[in-house]
Amino acid sequence: MDRTKKLIAEAFEDIADGIEKGSFKRRPRIGLTVYGSEHGAEEMIKAAQLAGSKYGDFDIVLIGPKVDCGFESVEVSSAEEGHKKMVSLLEEKKIDGCVTQHFDFPIGVSTVGRMAAPGSGRNMILSTTTGTMATNRVESMVKNSIAGIAVAKSIGIDNPTVGVLNVDGARGTQRALVELQNRGYGIDFAQSLRKNGEVLMRGNDLLSGTPDVMVCDSLTGNLLIKIFAAYTTGGNYETLGYGYGPGIGENYDKLINIVSRASGAPLICEALKYCAVCAEGKVLRTAKNEFQKAEDAGLEEILEKDRPSKAEEVEVKVPPREVVTYAIPGIDILELDNACRVLWEKGIYSESGMGCTGPVILVNSQKGEKAVKILKEAGYK
Repeated sequence: MDRTKKLIAEAFEDIADGIEKGSFKRRPRIGLTVYGSEHGAEEMIKAAQLAGSKYGDFDIVLIGPKVDCGFESVEVSSAEEGHKKMVSLLEEKKIDGCVTQHFDFPIGVSTVGRMAAPGSGRNMILSTTTGTMATNRVESMVKNSIAGIAVAKSIGIDNPTVGVLNVDGARGTQRALVELQNRGYGIDFAQSLRKNGEVLMRGNDLLSGTPDVMVCDSLTGNLLIKIFAAYTTGGNYETLGYGYGPGIGENYDKLINIVSRASGAPLICEALKYCAVCAEGKVLRTAKNEFQKAEDAGLEEILEKDRPSKAEEVEVKVPPREVVTYAIPGIDILELDNACRVLWEKGIYSESGMGCTGPVILVNSQKGEKAVKILKEAGYK
């Protein structure tokens, strides 16, 4: 009897210790909508079976036709009905997250994808891949950065490194992020593996997975996630990576992870796990906290600088033409015209151009240093 009491006491102590340390957690319940795949419902069920056998640390709820395959299922008759049921299950807290195909997120929400870099096998977050954070390109990419950081932290990367892919808007995004960092928001910038070693990431960095979080616009991200998912299969069957990821917004309250209609079972299996890890890591709460920290550091004030002015542009007289051989790099292609106008206002003739490493502003060699100083004072460098 004494031995029994001791065993019971030890068991209760283990339970109390587990609760205190947070090791006893409810298994995440992750939904999977079955209708909508180009490969049929069987492919989605196969994905659930793969995830169940490979991981087994979260529960899967199928939303689709009535099937007897060992999983809990909620019967619906179409993809549209499946989406409605998915939303209601999320709102009623009957599932913690859901993996689905195409879904219409509101403006201000964009998905944060995850991929395995083919050059190293290293996992890298691609932020973002669908949806729109904002209608202004730079503002959208800055918010994509915060969303990517939030997802990285939710899956266990405490201090994620951030790189900005060298696409249109990258320079403006970098400038805004540096200012945000200087105002107190924590960002750990990655360095390109290329010789220049700057924050702007090149194609090589995509292949090697240089940063933990690769920031880009969602259209570019959408293209990249498709290529990296299906480059070994010819394009019609996506096998690699984790899908387009969870929809993240400042106040978005539903964990919905997106995969493509072309995604195959191996990828969807990993998307289910990705969703479960995000659910365990409270990704939506983490995102809300990250956006709040950015707002406290002056995010809105910083973004306002890159929003187009509603005032009419004042006509600027172009100075007399000169021979221009002095190249000033580091200006985003979307800002070249405005930067030239700044120099014209100061009486310096300039032209926009494209060098081998990106956009440049060309001025007379005798006025190069002065032009650089003017552009720095105007916030372009």
